Amino acid sequence: SGTNDGGAGLLAALGAVAKPDGALTGGPDALAGLTALDLAPAKARLTGVELVAASDVDNPLLGLRGATNVFGAQKGLVDDGAKLAADAALTTFAELADRRVADHRGAGAAGGLGYGVLLLGGVREPGFDTVAHAVGLPGLVAGVDLVITGEGKLDWQSMSGKVVSGLAALAGPALRPCIAFAGAVQVGNRELRANGIEAAYAMVDVVGTEESFGRPRESLAAVAERVAKTWSR
Repeated sequence: SGTNDGGAGLLAALGAVAKPDGALTGGPDALAGLTALDLAPAKARLTGVELVAASDVDNPLLGLRGATNVFGAQKGLVDDGAKLAADAALTTFAELADRRVADHRGAGAAGGLGYGVLLLGGVREPGFDTVAHAVGLPGLVAGVDLVITGEGKLDWQSMSGKVVSGLAALAGPALRPCIAFAGAVQVGNRELRANGIEAAYAMVDVVGTEESFGRPRESLAAVAERVAKTWSR
């Protein structure tokens, strides 16, 4: 997601009421001034509806492992002052909504959208497992010669329940090699193999940073073509 509002915008769209007006739809800056919150209208609208958040991210909403500090930089919250202010605003929001739910696994997913779903009585399920089951992925993996996965930036977050680690976990028991493409790779070869990945290839290492960001589709194709020659029969 491109938001970092703790799911406040979602709640507003479903009918939640806040004071002052607009506090739920103006991002962290507006949430900092939140003084009252009523979720009853939103919950009533979803009576009889089963809410499930399929999320690879299991971070809480707040704190060092929360949505702002872990993922805020991806959404423009670069300096420490901005992150502190945004996390404080989400704390104000959580104190009025339900502080305990903010600590649940997945509350910090998608800029805190997971928190909004949990506040409405929804549950969180591992995103990869949900999709893998729906499409019969274990059987598909067993029927191929090579498993290829990818990530924008391959780092330790990638090894914590995301698609990369999920596919590698399926490839191992099926005795199928798994490789990964990424914009950048920040995990060493030893750590990759310990997590079931034979090799990872970074676009920036092959075609350069400027080309990777300026022409990502062509850059990925160039890397794939080069790697395919090393894994061909």
